[in-house]
Amino acid sequence: MPARFEISRRRVLTGAAGVAATGVFNLPRAGGAEIQRVVRSDRINQSVSRWCYSKIPLEKFCEICKTMGLVGIDLLEPGELPVVKKHDLVCTMLFSHSLTEGLAHKKNHAECLSKIRRSIDAASEFGFKNVITLSGNRYGISTDEGIANIVEAHKEIIGYAEKKKVTLCMEYLNSKVDHKDYMFDNIAFGVEVCRQVGSDNCKILYDIYHAQIMEGDIIRTIRDFHQYIGHYHTGGNPGRNEIDDTQELYYPAIMRAIVATGFSGYVAHEFVPKRDPLKSLAEAIKICDV
Repeated sequence: MPARFEISRRRVLTGAAGVAATGVFNLPRAGGAEIQRVVRSDRINQSVSRWCYSKIPLEKFCEICKTMGLVGIDLLEPGELPVVKKHDLVCTMLFSHSLTEGLAHKKNHAECLSKIRRSIDAASEFGFKNVITLSGNRYGISTDEGIANIVEAHKEIIGYAEKKKVTLCMEYLNSKVDHKDYMFDNIAFGVEVCRQVGSDNCKILYDIYHAQIMEGDIIRTIRDFHQYIGHYHTGGNPGRNEIDDTQELYYPAIMRAIVATGFSGYVAHEFVPKRDPLKSLAEAIKICDV
């Protein structure tokens, strides 16, 4: 989830609402052709982040995703869940709280935990299983203090998540390009939080784009720490655009590494298309359909 997300999302949602209000939005075509099923192997449970395609009304986007063979849509608000459920899709990750004012600071705990609990309840009601959490910005505190505060917050809510059969996934973001001062910007940080919380319902959301910027060594990291990873995001680097051969990450090998770990969760596409959006999405699905 990019640093600009909380601002840009309002802008793109406004645009989507304007399109929907006209009542003339037709089912889009990918590269001039009718939308078709892309998934063939089903070894990777692929989904897509809503915000990257938010100019398409959600009902239409659900139709597109279902036709292409995606299992669900990522990063939705609780109020959007009835729509994806109606289309027999999964919300593969629910929103909860602020990206910057996160769990690393105790002053944010009450508000963040209230929003996490709301999202846990919504996920449980509809039979979905993942809710995002975020460390938030460092704002001058040490790594040890940040970890202690994040662990304390997770321990306060993790029993409730377990009861509701929901997994909390804390997102790894880069602090070099998109998220200046974001605290959880290396795999060791997330692993330590998971170890201290000590629950199978506390996992890492491993965003491959962000991890490539901060540390690289993606496949080795997946192999070494897969037991702590509950969810993946894709994105091309540099630029967080298409995941094809225009950028430095080779996703077929990364997907094969994920499959080799026995991962049964979701891999969500979270790139910003620079070309035909649905053609780019179809190409990404095909690339990851290993």
